[in-house]
Order: sequence, then structure tokens, then C-alpha cells
Amino acid sequence: MGIKIVATNKSAYHNYDILETYEAGIALKGTEVKSLRESGCNLKDSFVRIDNGEAFLYNCYIAPYKPAGKLQHDPYRKRKLLLHKREILKLMGKVQERGLTIVPTKVYFKNGKAKVEIALARGKAKYEKRQAIKERELKKELSRKFKGKIKL
Repeated sequence: MGIKIVATNKSAYHNYDILETYEAGIALKGTEVKSLRESGCNLKDSFVRIDNGEAFLYNCYIAPYKPAGKLQHDPYRKRKLLLHKREILKLMGKVQERGLTIVPTKVYFKNGKAKVEIALARGKAKYEKRQAIKERELKKELSRKFKGKIKL
């Protein structure tokens, strides 16, 4: 079947250095799945927190599914992430120990199942963001100048 990407979190790549990524399932209601299939999702300002040995996704907006009528879900409710216990313990240890954070980077369907890619990340300082923008602009300029003759 393959992979259908529903949403990506571009601000996560801008604001954080991504160190490791994990794939997790999401516990969803029926209307949330149908809304995701219509690409009604936004990951901006969303984050993952570990409570009582379970991982939860906060602030992830999944649009209401219009044909459901009164049987709607709360668009911003916290959603449980389905990870193995050892993965949760590993993430919990790294977050407490090094001051890292966990951010969602993608929501997608893999073989018909809704998945979220979460990343262990370290926040960037303002000057690091500016440096990344300069490097990206320089690469664009060089690729335009040499029209694909040089691979970067």
C-alpha cells in the first residue's frame, strides 16, 4: 500500500536539531481517522509528553469531520501514542538527563494505519537558525549558478 503523508511539522526542523526519530502509532477515534484521510491535520506547536509511563501527543489539531454531525471529537484533545515500553523509558531518560524535548515531525498512513514520526530534539539558538538560513540560501545560489553540475 505504501505511505501517504498527511502533515509535516516544518517549524520543528527550523526550531530544533533533530537527533533521533521514532515511529509511533496513534490511538484515534473514528472521526479523527476520517478527518486525517482528508488531510485535516496541523502539527504546529504540538509536542509529546510522557505521563505515568505513557506517551501523549498534545496540541495536535485534527479538524472536525463535517459529515459526523453531533458526534464530533475535540480537535485539540491529547492523544495516546503507541510505543514499546523500552522506547518510552529510553525517551524519558534522555529528556530528563540532557534537557532534550520530543516533537512530532510527520503524521502519515502506513499500510492503512495512522502513524506519527516523533523526534528527540535539541532547541536551536537564534544565531543557529540564522546560520542555517544562510547555508540554505548559499546552496540555492550555487545550484542556480552551476545548474545542477555540482551535487551538494
